[in-house]
Amino acid sequence: MKIFVTGVTGYIGGSIAKQLADEGHNILGLVRNRNKIDKLQAIGIKPIVGALEDENILIQSTQSCDAVINAANADHRESVDIFVKALRGSGKTFIHTSGSSVVGDDALGEFESDAIYTDDSPFTPISIREKRAAINNFIRIAGVKDGFKAMVITPPMIYGEALGLPAESDQLPKLIRKSKEKKAGIYLGKGLNRWSNVHIRDLAVLYSLALKKGPSAAMYFAENGENSFFEIAQSISHVLGFGGKTISWSIDEAIQEFGDWARFALGSNSRIRAVNARNLLGWTPRGESILSWIEKSIMRP
Repeated sequence: MKIFVTGVTGYIGGSIAKQLADEGHNILGLVRNRNKIDKLQAIGIKPIVGALEDENILIQSTQSCDAVINAANADHRESVDIFVKALRGSGKTFIHTSGSSVVGDDALGEFESDAIYTDDSPFTPISIREKRAAINNFIRIAGVKDGFKAMVITPPMIYGEALGLPAESDQLPKLIRKSKEKKAGIYLGKGLNRWSNVHIRDLAVLYSLALKKGPSAAMYFAENGENSFFEIAQSISHVLGFGGKTISWSIDEAIQEFGDWARFALGSNSRIRAVNARNLLGWTPRGESILSWIEKSIMRP
């Protein structure tokens, strides 16, 4: 299969592209930085130089391929509109990458939420995630209305080494660096908030399965466990040699450093269950737990 993938120099997109290339698919990858062309070619990806704003490039690449996987930006509505336009009436597959903060709250680390969401659970997104939820719904409906197979994959906290070019996940590296700086495992508030998580290899396999047999309009949450941020902070502290010492990092300081990202990526609850992936696709995640990976993978200072 010939597949156009966006975000191929990133953590998620690069891992998906490498997984699919290793399976024998012909992968075209959107890349901004010409300096990475040779590196992408070396791992079996044909670079397409451009950006999400380049309508002609997106349309031409989409129309030349059998499927499109958008893993560059969960909130870029303009590029989604272009993909839908290019895919209309084609019967091709479009997989959009979202994120589980779409069902998140504003706990500020103060409590563990009882709310656990399956793929098709109704929910009301907090204001900062209303546009993302609208994009997810638009894509699923557009596939049905406009004659192509549309799916949304929604990962939570991701861990593990990138499969493609060197790249970092979003949450853990920032927690680790700040813990090194503070000489203690850090969390926001009381650290009681919980996030589901998934290993990057398991996530990449899920995309492969969705391409092969995913039904149109499906939403796939991707998770294989969950932890509180306090538990993660303890694990990081032990591995860094701080003897399990943990401290609460001020929400004001966190926002000053990372903006509202800190509030909704480190201070919220995001608890999901991957029912559709397991039941519809036979997805069987095999990656080690996030705490096990932290223990094996973080270098001591």
